[in-house]
Amino acid sequence: MERGNLTVTKFILLGFTTDPVMQLVLFVVFLGVYSVTLLGNNILIKLICNDARLHTPMYFFIGNLSFLDLWYSSVYTPKILVICISEDKSISFAGCVAQSFFSAGLGSSECYLLAAMAYDRYVAIANPLLYAQAMPRRLCVCLVVFSYIGGFLNAIILTSNTFTLDFCGDNIIDDFFCDIPPLVKLACDVRDSYQCVLYFLLAINVIAPTLLILASYLFIIAVILRIHSTQGRLKAFSTCSSHLVSVTLYYGSILYIYSRPSSSYSLVGDKMVSIFYTVLFPILRNKDVKEALKKLFRLAQSGA
Repeated sequence: MERGNLTVTKFILLGFTTDPVMQLVLFVVFLGVYSVTLLGNNILIKLICNDARLHTPMYFFIGNLSFLDLWYSSVYTPKILVICISEDKSISFAGCVAQSFFSAGLGSSECYLLAAMAYDRYVAIANPLLYAQAMPRRLCVCLVVFSYIGGFLNAIILTSNTFTLDFCGDNIIDDFFCDIPPLVKLACDVRDSYQCVLYFLLAINVIAPTLLILASYLFIIAVILRIHSTQGRLKAFSTCSSHLVSVTLYYGSILYIYSRPSSSYSLVGDKMVSIFYTVLFPILRNKDVKEALKKLFRLAQSGA
């Protein structure tokens, strides 16, 4: 990438702080969070794969979501850990492109997958006796495959448009990874066509899945209200409560960062939100892991 008479071969990631003590503290915190994320999601995936009693559509989607979390957090956290303890805070131009590509692809895939999970929860509550027939294995696989295809098509469009911008400012990224807002801040001139591409991708990857999720939950609420017993209502709602929390936090974070014009990007605020949905958010979903473990233990006790 040419910049005047110079060639941009790398970017400098500022990270969070230059204080050595705080960098060490952050290293320990992020290493602990990353370790728990890896352990929890690996346990859940192994349980779902090895126990036939968990071979249901709901746990099929949860397993795929755990796989996405593993991959997603691994795009960022290893580099964050290096930045915290190393004096070399650079990332190559190719490495920045790869990080942005996988970030966009996995993030968009998760948006579609969460929408598919909302539909799955609706079917499970509305037709519990016909759940397996209404959500056959083939349909579940197709929904997951289409989620990945849609997500990485988005990544190709976003990455190709972003890294063909002219970077005429400093090559210093005021963030802990190669995210779109700080990269756009380095560009000489952001064309209106680029902003239109961002809004188009936001519409098909965030707004459209959000509308599908809202529609699913409106139907879920209607079904729950028809349940006469309070215990039955609570049991039905508990099957989708963790998913609803995940959707609210994840989509809220993405909309906060990417729905604004590039001129209004606030790098300090965006950095805090980014660390939430890239590093901390996967560990918050360990409720699914605990629920899966509890269900497995209950099944084991009932089968003993």
